[in-house]
Amino acid sequence: MVARLDMISAAHSSDFRLDTLSDALTFARALKLDSSDAAILISTLLGISRAVLLAFSERKIDAAIQPALRDALQRRSNGEPVAYILGFQEFFGLRLSVSTAVLIPRADTETLVQGVLDLALAPNSRVLDLGTGSGAIALALKAQRPDLRLLATDASEAALSIARQNSAALGLPVQFLCGNWFDALNSRESGTADKFAAIVSNPPYIAEHDPHLQQGDLRFEPASALWAAQQGMADLLTLCQYASDYLQPHGALLLEHGYDQASAVRAALTDSGFVRVSSLRDLSGIERVSLGFAAVSNKMSGQPPDLG
Repeated sequence: MVARLDMISAAHSSDFRLDTLSDALTFARALKLDSSDAAILISTLLGISRAVLLAFSERKIDAAIQPALRDALQRRSNGEPVAYILGFQEFFGLRLSVSTAVLIPRADTETLVQGVLDLALAPNSRVLDLGTGSGAIALALKAQRPDLRLLATDASEAALSIARQNSAALGLPVQFLCGNWFDALNSRESGTADKFAAIVSNPPYIAEHDPHLQQGDLRFEPASALWAAQQGMADLLTLCQYASDYLQPHGALLLEHGYDQASAVRAALTDSGFVRVSSLRDLSGIERVSLGFAAVSNKMSGQPPDLG
């Protein structure tokens, strides 16, 4: 096996035929691919299960698909994210189309979706998703709560094209508007001045010169969706400052942020007049989402929802 890997390394990779599943796995090892990434790419492109891939290593691969398979494995060896290679990413039970125009939806962001669902909003409540990207958050909410009226915005028309494509493919109606943060709501397309029961966002929150931006998958993702000024806090502070103008009494603002930003975001929410400020932990136990409720004047009555 070692000799065969050396042979592949010595020769140009395009000279190596991928006639069987075993050949494909050997080629992936020669490229030093993570075994999980290799299995996902091979099984998905060949339309087989991972169990078949591992159990029937001598199964033949159609010659017509070999160039595409080789290209996919080589792209991954160059660092390109699996989601961009395949053109989709799973998120909250949905298969979402993705491209380099949008951030790849991550499991951490499911904490944000679950946080909105846990609010148990009244039927037909309006929810705003700012910086929607692929539409992941808005579409996941619509799938779980079809009664909610979702409006999603993004400053990138290219991103909104992907989001609209996902909306149509999944049969989940969401209104999409182009604009930077709340600017989109001032367009005539918004169609209503009604305020929102909840505003949700996964804004850029990585510091501009953070070395992680030059590592792994982040190298391929749109910089505008990743980093922000003021050590990653600029957009989070903007959202905290202006969100209450667009929220109903007791309306909630939920923001995803970095692993070490929870305290700063809670302080920003409090400084902006939000009450019942708290943070939610992701599956790794990290405070990943912070939220608060719009303050209500003395003339208003009632209490914000209790998240327990």
